[in-house]
Amino acid sequence: MASQPDDGVVTTDAADDYALLDCGAGRRLESFGSLVLDRPAPGAVGRPRSPERWAEAMTYRRGLGWRTASGAPPEEAATPIRIGGITVEIRPTTGGQVGLFPEHAAHARWLTDAVRRRLAPAGAAQVPEVLNLFGSTGLATLIVARAGGAAVHVDSSRPAVAWGRRNAERSGLSDRPIRWIVDDALAFVRREHRRGRRYAGLVLDPPSYGHGPNASTRAWEFDRRIAELLEACRGVADPEAFWLVTTHTPGWDAEMLATSLAAAVGGTPGSVVGISAVLTATSGATLRLGAAARLDPHLAERR
Repeated sequence: MASQPDDGVVTTDAADDYALLDCGAGRRLESFGSLVLDRPAPGAVGRPRSPERWAEAMTYRRGLGWRTASGAPPEEAATPIRIGGITVEIRPTTGGQVGLFPEHAAHARWLTDAVRRRLAPAGAAQVPEVLNLFGSTGLATLIVARAGGAAVHVDSSRPAVAWGRRNAERSGLSDRPIRWIVDDALAFVRREHRRGRRYAGLVLDPPSYGHGPNASTRAWEFDRRIAELLEACRGVADPEAFWLVTTHTPGWDAEMLATSLAAAVGGTPGSVVGISAVLTATSGATLRLGAAARLDPHLAERR
């Protein structure tokens, strides 16, 4: 899986079926198994270091969609890859995404350990429940399930939830205790609070902007509503719950995100760790992809 060095910067690991090959000029070149893709990346500054490697990639450009190296539309087929111990489908979509944020695999080991620290003694019925909001195609959900936890996966996109179910099947985890829910994240959390539900862990990956599953749902804006969401989540978190919050929102660095999480949950100074999501390409180029903040009272993790 991806690793987190002591400086708090995410790098990729050759053990996965994913690699960032090169980046620059606002684009990134990646391999997902045998599939090589060239797609936009606002954090890719400078010039590509290995321009000769880009010629054979499948390319996405806004307004044109995906094209093979020959200029033809690609076949609609899923490519399964292994990342963070989970098998996921890679499928280029009309919006330029592929069903995976590779930098999230950097948290696989930490998330696995956080769940296992909360497992009941052998033979006991209690299983730690983890709430995954904006769960997308389910990487974090399946990491939780693989570690022995029960997951509640919430996303407003029905196709994304269906994709997550397929990933569970590919990973041999479809029989694990996972609730797949299509809903607005904040609305769901507030209902859970009224029901008196509590979670042993919370994983959040809110988009910069978004809409709920229906027209009556209030639009989502990260800058304006993240504090509101974190406060609502605190109401469904066990006192010793772990937290993992990630973002790709411009203007939010690791320190700012960690400070916001600490303020929302009452964390002590240094208890919340901020992490810069920066992938290093095999060419030596680096790509900044947002930030994460983590808190586990059982670990007392400090930088």
